[in-house]
Amino acid sequence: MIRVLLADDQSLLRSTFRMLIDSEDDLTVVAEAADGAEAVDLARRHQPDLVLMDIRMPVLDGLAATRQICAHAGLTSTRVLILTTFESDEHVFHALRAGASGFLGKDVTSAGLLAGIRTVVAGEALLSPVATRALVDRFRATPEVAGDLPRGLLPTLTDREREVTGMAAHGLSNQEIAARLFLSPLTVRTHVHRAMTKLGARDRAQLVVIAYQEGLVRAS
Repeated sequence: MIRVLLADDQSLLRSTFRMLIDSEDDLTVVAEAADGAEAVDLARRHQPDLVLMDIRMPVLDGLAATRQICAHAGLTSTRVLILTTFESDEHVFHALRAGASGFLGKDVTSAGLLAGIRTVVAGEALLSPVATRALVDRFRATPEVAGDLPRGLLPTLTDREREVTGMAAHGLSNQEIAARLFLSPLTVRTHVHRAMTKLGARDRAQLVVIAYQEGLVRAS
């Protein structure tokens, strides 16, 4: 069972999300937060698998709440999926730097949201097309903005790990990479995890950021 914490200041949206999520056999909502500070507190208490996080909230915004949740030693297994109407390059990049594993617009379909929750909990990065374009544009304009993420570690990767990391940074799934390289998805997943460990990436989303930051792939 995937345990979800909802964080949004609009009660109607929380109710809608709860009904949708609780209708699935493998998903359940464990708590609801109306602001970022409450989201951090409830995340510490319930240790959910995923926090569905809005950005614009009172008391503490979603980016600051994401940063606190992802930095908490007891929440290393908790993933944050940002769901918002504000898919600007600033929000996308700062959400990923804060530790978010996914980023979706609020115009996502019900099926897309449910699939997104499962994707992020499974350890995959999730960026909508708009968010992906914003991220690439950000790197094109200022490639040094990754700031506090690990740097200079690419030489520690094997040739295959570099290849797989580059393909992941272009948005390919493990299955798609496996098909292109004639490998099994499990082998690809192993390469991705080893690259994440060597580069100090919390998850696949940060692996993508580091790949652009280090010049392994380039925004075109």
